[in-house]
Amino acid sequence: MKFGIIKERKNPPDRRVVLSPEACKKVIKNYKQAQVIVEPSDIRVYNDSEYTEQNIKVANQMQNCDVLVGVKEVPISALIPNKKYFFFSHTIKKQPYNRDLLKAILEKNIEFYDHEVIVSQKNTRLVAFGKYAGIVGAYNGFRAYGLKYGTYNLPKAETLKDQQELITQLKKIKLPNIKIVLTGKGRVGNGAKEMLDGMGLEQVGLKDYLNKSFNIPVYCQIDVLDYNKRKDGERSNKQEFFTNPSEYKSNFFRFAKVSDIYIAGHFYGDGAPYLFTKEDAKHTDFKIKVVADISCDINGPVATTIKASTIADPVYGYDPETGEETDYKNPNAIAVMAVDNLPCELPRDASVGFGQSFIKHVIPAFFNEDKDGVLERARMTKDGKLTDRFSYLQDYVDGK
Repeated sequence: MKFGIIKERKNPPDRRVVLSPEACKKVIKNYKQAQVIVEPSDIRVYNDSEYTEQNIKVANQMQNCDVLVGVKEVPISALIPNKKYFFFSHTIKKQPYNRDLLKAILEKNIEFYDHEVIVSQKNTRLVAFGKYAGIVGAYNGFRAYGLKYGTYNLPKAETLKDQQELITQLKKIKLPNIKIVLTGKGRVGNGAKEMLDGMGLEQVGLKDYLNKSFNIPVYCQIDVLDYNKRKDGERSNKQEFFTNPSEYKSNFFRFAKVSDIYIAGHFYGDGAPYLFTKEDAKHTDFKIKVVADISCDINGPVATTIKASTIADPVYGYDPETGEETDYKNPNAIAVMAVDNLPCELPRDASVGFGQSFIKHVIPAFFNEDKDGVLERARMTKDGKLTDRFSYLQDYVDGK
C-alpha cells in the first residue's frame, strides 16, 4: 500500500500537511506493507529535506501511489484519474463553488474520502483541525483587543513557531479587569480554553460571572444550555436541544450585558436559535466590544460576523447602528476577528495534531479490512458514482 503526500496547490497557499516527517516514519514502522512517498513542495511547513532526513522518499511519483492524501481541495487539472484521494472537498453542504470539483472526481473515477466525514459509528468526527482553530482564534481575539484600544501590540500568530510561543506572548500583555465569555466545549472551545488557562486568566463560574465584579480579568466557558433555554420554560438536556433546537430561544444576552470580549468556539446546528441578533447588538446594554468568531458563520448566529476576515487583514469593525462595516477603532464599533482558516496560522502544530488522529483512526483501516467501517463511512464516491450515504448530493452534481 503506497501512500502519497501530495503538494498543496490551492491559492492562497496552505502550509499544513496531513503527515509530518515523524508521522510518516511511524506509519512505515507500524505497518510493514506501507510505503510513503512525499511530493516535493516549496510551501509545505516541513521542507523536503526534513522528510529525507527521516528516510522518507521525496519524489514526483504520485502516479505510482495507491492513496493520495492532502489537506485542501485539489485543483481539477491536478487530479489523477482512478486513484483514492483524501482531502477537504467542501462539497458535503452542496457548496456551489466546488460543484465542478465533485463532478470531476466522479468523471475521473476517483474513490474519494473527505476528512470532514471521517466519523465514528456514533457520527462524531475523528480527525479535525478544530483545536488549532480555537488556539489561534483565542490569541487573535486578544490581539484584536490590543489593536482596538491601542494598549498593546501582539505579533501575528503566523510569525510565531508554535502554541507555546503564542502563550508566551499573551503572558506579556497587561489586561484591565475585563470579562471574557467563551462559548463551546468541543475541540474548538477547549483549544481556546487552553490559551486562556495558559496565559493565567482566572476561570469563574456562571453565577459569579453574571453577578459579581472582579478586580482582575476573568473568563467563563459556557455550553449550549447556558445560552439557550426552552421557549416553554421547561428543564431540558443537551440531547433534547440537539434533537429539537427550534423549541429553544437564545439566553445569551445576559452574558452580552457583562462581557467585554466574546470568543465564539461553539458548533452551530441548523435550526438552532441565533446567539444574538443585529437588534441585540444595538441595545444600550450590549457591552461586548471585541468578537473573536472562530466558528465564522457569515450572517448567522453571531450577528456581528458580516464577512470572513483574512490572515492578512484579520480585524474589521461592525457598526451596531447601521449593521455595516466600519473602522474597528471607532469608539462605537465592535471589533470582529472572523478568519475562516485559522489553523493555517499554526501549520506545524496543526499538522502534528491532525496526523496523530489520522494515524490512529484512518491508517489502520487499510490493514484491518476496515473492521470499524471508518473508510466505508467516509467514502463519498466509488466506481464513478456517489455512495449511498452521499446520494443526496446527486441533484447538486447534476446542477439541479
